[in-house]
Amino acid sequence: MSNYYLDLFTGKTWEEFLKRGATVTGFKKRRQNFAQNIKPGDYFLCYLTGISRFVAVLKVRSECYIDDEAIWEDQLFPVRFDVEMVYQLTPETAVPVMELRDKLTIFNNLKSKHAWTGFFRGSPAAFDPEDGKAVYDAIEEATTNPVKREYDAKKYYRTPRTFESQKIGTVTVPEAETIEADEVTPAATDKITHEEIQYLLLKLGSDLGLDVWVAKNDRNKQYNGNGFQDIPRLKSTLPRQFDDATNKTIELIDVLWLQGDAIMAAFEVEHTSAIYSGLLRMSDLISMQPNIKINLYIVAPDEREDKVISEVNRPTFTKLKPPLNKLCRYIPYSSLKEEIEQMGHRVSYLKPEFLNEIAIDCLADDA
Repeated sequence: MSNYYLDLFTGKTWEEFLKRGATVTGFKKRRQNFAQNIKPGDYFLCYLTGISRFVAVLKVRSECYIDDEAIWEDQLFPVRFDVEMVYQLTPETAVPVMELRDKLTIFNNLKSKHAWTGFFRGSPAAFDPEDGKAVYDAIEEATTNPVKREYDAKKYYRTPRTFESQKIGTVTVPEAETIEADEVTPAATDKITHEEIQYLLLKLGSDLGLDVWVAKNDRNKQYNGNGFQDIPRLKSTLPRQFDDATNKTIELIDVLWLQGDAIMAAFEVEHTSAIYSGLLRMSDLISMQPNIKINLYIVAPDEREDKVISEVNRPTFTKLKPPLNKLCRYIPYSSLKEEIEQMGHRVSYLKPEFLNEIAIDCLADDA
C-alpha cells in the first residue's frame, strides 16, 4: 500500500522545481533519517506555503539519496528523491487546504484557530492514510474540473529567509512572531505536558543505570502521581568540579544524566515557552566550559522543529567556540515516547548514546 507524504514549497521553490523538469524533489539535511522511510511507489502531496494550497501529486521513483547539485537558489535541500508528476495544478487552480477541513483529521478538535498549521511547518511529514487519500482525490478532481481562484502573488513569491553572514558564515535571524501560543498544536499542549517529558527523561536515565538530576526549582513536581523526588538515583547535589557560576547554570537545566562525577547529557524541555531561554543556559555552559564534553539536547514538540533549528542557529550561538549548533541536537516528543515504548526491558542493556539515533542535528542545512 502506498503512503502519502507532505512536500512543502514556496512559490519560488515550486517554480524552480518546475524549471528543472519536475523530476527531482529535495529536503533539508536534517530530515534524512525520516526520509529513509519513504519508498518508491509512495506519493508526495505538494503544498504551497504562501497561499496554503495543494498544487500537485508526485510519485516517488527512488529511495532517498544525497545530492549537492544546485537546483534551488536559496537553499540546497540535498536529501533528494527522483519523482514523476502525476497531477499538476496552477496556483490559480490549486486546492485550498481550508476547502478540505471537513475531510482532514488535522482539523479535528482544534483548541485554537491556528493549531492545524503545525502539520505544515516542515516536510516531509506523513499524512494519515485517509487524509492523504482525501488530498490526492481532491487534486485529481481539480485536474479534471479546475476552478480558478485569485491568490496573493506577494505571498506566493515570498523570499525564504537566508542564513549567511560574511563574518561567521551560516546563521539564523528569526522573524518576529505574533502567535507563539498558537504554534503548538493540541497534541502538544493538551496530551503531553512539560512535566511528563521531564519525568520520562529522568526515569529513562535512571533505568539506564545513570544518576539523574532535575532542575533545582522543579524538584517538588510530579507527573501522573509520580513525584520526581521518588525516582531512583535522583541526585540531591551536583558534583563540584566546576566553579560557582558554572554550577549555578547547570543546576537550572531541566534534566541531567550523570555517571559518577561526569555529566553525560543535558536536556532542556521546551514545551510552549520561548526556546531561547533554554539555549541561553546551554550557551552559558559552553562559554564558561568550552572543553566540556556533554551531549546537549533540546526536547520539544514535533511541530516546533523549525523553531528549534532556527533559534540554535542565531548568530549569538554560532559565534561560540565551539558553536552551539555543532553540540546541540533536537529530540521530537514523538520520537522520544516511541523509543521508550519500544525498548521495554532492553533499556538496561542500552548506552546513553542511543539517543543520537533519534536526535536531529541542529546544523543549518548549508552549514
